[in-house]
Amino acid sequence: MTSLTSHANHWAKQLGLGVALYRFYHQPRQFVQRWRRVGLGTLADLAHDQRQMERAAAALPPLAPRSGPPLEVYYLSGRKFWYQTVFCFYSLAIQTDLNVQLVVVDDGTLSRRYQNLIRRSCPGVRFVLAAEIQARLDTVLPADRYPTLRSRRQEYPNLRKLTDIHAGTTGWKLVLDSDMLFFRPPTALLNWLQNPQTPCHMVDVETAYGYPSELMQQLAGVPIPERINVGITGLQSESLDWDELEHWCRTQIEQVGSHYYQEQGLIAMVMAQSDCCVMPAEDYVVMPSEAEAIAPQAALHHYVADSKPWYFRYGWQHILEGCTASSETLPSLDRG
Repeated sequence: MTSLTSHANHWAKQLGLGVALYRFYHQPRQFVQRWRRVGLGTLADLAHDQRQMERAAAALPPLAPRSGPPLEVYYLSGRKFWYQTVFCFYSLAIQTDLNVQLVVVDDGTLSRRYQNLIRRSCPGVRFVLAAEIQARLDTVLPADRYPTLRSRRQEYPNLRKLTDIHAGTTGWKLVLDSDMLFFRPPTALLNWLQNPQTPCHMVDVETAYGYPSELMQQLAGVPIPERINVGITGLQSESLDWDELEHWCRTQIEQVGSHYYQEQGLIAMVMAQSDCCVMPAEDYVVMPSEAEAIAPQAALHHYVADSKPWYFRYGWQHILEGCTASSETLPSLDRG
């Protein structure tokens, strides 16, 4: 299988078939791998739980306006992830009295329908839409100067968490992945959000950057810290060197090929340049166990890989139980 994957990546790179390879090779392959791990019956149950979560997100009671300095929290989202974004931000908001403000950056699929669904429960949301992003990128990351970044973001949406959120803007930004939930006040994260001084990230269960550490260190010029997870990413937008990122991205693809974890690897190379504020791993848990998902002890879960079933089966329902919604506000959900 490894040989088949490497050959497919090689010819896709030669022929410029990045998007096609992902849609017609990697996505079906990921489905088969997942099916082999959990079984088709479990996948059907997860699909049911996912639909229930989407219904519940559309019916959460609106968050009330707050006073105090606004603290913006960014998500890249759209049609496939809007309800996960809502639950993640909602779970954060009910754990603090601070004036956290939701900012949703269009992943290219954020139609008016999904904007309205998000606004229903998060009325203070600010949207950064595709037309604005495109105009900004054409100005600060023109395709003739940054061809790799511009083409890669088209075929690999994860890269937009860098390009679309940060390019042409200033200030510190906290970017969260949507497939996370908060269960207790995230004190360390909120402290950073109120007074950011250095980049911040969380700790992964293993190092997953997609590229050899030797190549990454050669490009960055410094050793690369292990186990950086970008579910939580705090960066200062104007500090990003886009010429450097273009070079890194292009060289990685030329020497190794494209990889799903490239965005995490690039951010790790950026963060290697300075000290970082690291969220404590015991309180900001990547890939929680089923036992932890059933009875959360941590402040935050990031539901990646094999913990995804616990996200749809248990995670979001804890948030429903923790909010003050009345039975008239929320739909009657089948918990079976």
